[in-house]
Amino acid sequence: MAEIKDPENTIILTLKDGEVVIELLPDVAPKHVERMKQLARDKAYDNVAFHRVIEGFMAQTGDVEHANMEKDYNPRRSGTGGSQYDDLPAEFSKLPHERGTIGAARSQNPNSANSQFFINFTNNSFLNGQYTVYGRVISGMEFVDKITRGEPPVTPDRMITVRVAADVA
Repeated sequence: MAEIKDPENTIILTLKDGEVVIELLPDVAPKHVERMKQLARDKAYDNVAFHRVIEGFMAQTGDVEHANMEKDYNPRRSGTGGSQYDDLPAEFSKLPHERGTIGAARSQNPNSANSQFFINFTNNSFLNGQYTVYGRVISGMEFVDKITRGEPPVTPDRMITVRVAADVA
């Protein structure tokens, strides 16, 4: 596992194959970072499916409303929901959507990000300046690469747990 420099701004995402460590970028996108930490602390991301996983592009998850595979899972609606919190304003930056970066998923409205996010499998420069980048995988990308593909996957993988590193004993 990577060295964690700032536990308060680091997420540990447990997948079926291992732990993914995500460095959050509060100086770049403070509202998105706070939202991810809030949902992790609420345990809202636990058991949420990866509902859209496209080879050579990205893995999307975070629909806490419809994609919790242990509670009210609805594969037909998975990817259409958010959280109990208000939508977030876009926090666009010059950071590129490179392999391993975390981007905020949203609708056509740039200010509609809520709980969903994606992890880029590759460099996706066509997303630059259009979707908020607010973190990057610093270890465990090999486990992200093993997430089952599909739109939606027939048998989706899930985030088993998502924790702020500062909260992990």
